[in-house]
Amino acid sequence: MSGSENIGEFISIEREGRIATLRFDRGDRINPLSVQLMRDLTAAARSLRDDVSTSAIVLTGGQAFSGGADLADPEIAKRAEASLLERREMLRVGPEMCDAWEALDQVTVAAIERFCIGGGVALAVACDFRIAGRSAHFRLPEIPLGMNMSWHTQPRLVNLIGPSRAKQLTIFGERVSAGKAEAWGLADEICEDGEAHAAARLWAEKVAALPPVAVRMAKRGITQAATALNSVSTFMDADQFALVSTSEDQREAVAAFLEKRTPKFTGR
Repeated sequence: MSGSENIGEFISIEREGRIATLRFDRGDRINPLSVQLMRDLTAAARSLRDDVSTSAIVLTGGQAFSGGADLADPEIAKRAEASLLERREMLRVGPEMCDAWEALDQVTVAAIERFCIGGGVALAVACDFRIAGRSAHFRLPEIPLGMNMSWHTQPRLVNLIGPSRAKQLTIFGERVSAGKAEAWGLADEICEDGEAHAAARLWAEKVAALPPVAVRMAKRGITQAATALNSVSTFMDADQFALVSTSEDQREAVAAFLEKRTPKFTGR
């Protein structure tokens, strides 16, 4: 099966044989995740879930994989004025996107160039494999900015890299190079810059050559075994985000970032 389609303004899907390539590209160097783009990525995953002609999906960004949630998005800014009930509903968009990608029975391979930050990491670790360009890096800036890491990400990180390294990546908010990510198990292969998509496609081709039903059964069995308790440990992470976003420390973190100074946290 071959063909192409577009979903929303920034997503294209190309099918060739038993492989689908989904590209999400905002057309700038950051490739941030707006609320609408996250909704479209969720819709795309749910649509692909029913595609029995596809065995593997390559997920790739534009100039970079993604710089994370688009904090300049007016829909995100609306949260500050929303009621708690409304805010809880607004905060579902990120975790629902990641959950939809994890729920796919096809094997998913994320092709990562330049950087994968915040929500970009959350999306990438919801996939089965991650292929990164040699100069790429991963980073979770949420805690240094006074927020928690949500989107159902923490147990996925623990499953991939263990609790100590998950804490390093999450708490310190420091860059993790592609080489270190591979050593940790966060990246599955490192390739030359600009070759992540081609390398990811080779993984997809290996999957596509295998019996599709057996592959889907194996993937689902392994995923269920690894994630059986994930919902128990993440059901409140959006509520935690709603709480910390009202704290003095969160406002201080953002102010210090904009003013290029060291923040002074008080626990308030």
